[in-house]
Amino acid sequence: MLFSLIENLEKLDVILASGSPRRFEILKNAGLDFRVEISGVSEDHSLNLTPEDLVIAHARSKGIAVAQQHPKALVISADTIVVHDGEVLGKPADEEDAFRMLRRLSGQTHEVMTAFGLFLNEYDQIHIERISTDVSFRPLRDEEILEYIGTGEPEDKAGAYAIQGQGAIFIEKINGSYLNVVGFPLTCFYLALEKFMHKFVL
Repeated sequence: MLFSLIENLEKLDVILASGSPRRFEILKNAGLDFRVEISGVSEDHSLNLTPEDLVIAHARSKGIAVAQQHPKALVISADTIVVHDGEVLGKPADEEDAFRMLRRLSGQTHEVMTAFGLFLNEYDQIHIERISTDVSFRPLRDEEILEYIGTGEPEDKAGAYAIQGQGAIFIEKINGSYLNVVGFPLTCFYLALEKFMHKFVL
């Protein structure tokens, strides 16, 4: 089991403060035993923050909201955004918005940022980390963008695509963590969690 190196983790109530099925699957496949509790915190992209600070602020607010309700639990939070030319591309509002995003990303390189948080309120400990991956799209034809939108896959995806789904055919190359683009940078998280837990004798 991947998390066997983390001493006494099995003694903790571990909560994922996210309803993302991608994050759930990544952590379950890694062998982590946890339950899900959605924070209910809205992602506010209108905040006057840089993309780097915005994704951290979202991860922090989601984690704090759940950790305050469960002070003895290890709470894991995360937020993922797509950034192109300094603009955050969130989940598309409709098909027209999805088309606009994908056309903008066509033949371009954009950045996928994820911030994840670790919270143990009982010990007044918070750790938040951010990781970025560069993703390059090949040039896309309007008709294939429309066909992709017709699959319904872009509906709830930041940047209007899923690298782990049919959207993979648009990707020319990536520089960085693949799982970060899916929604959760597992390797970076594991190393941070191991370091975080070594502070405590539980």
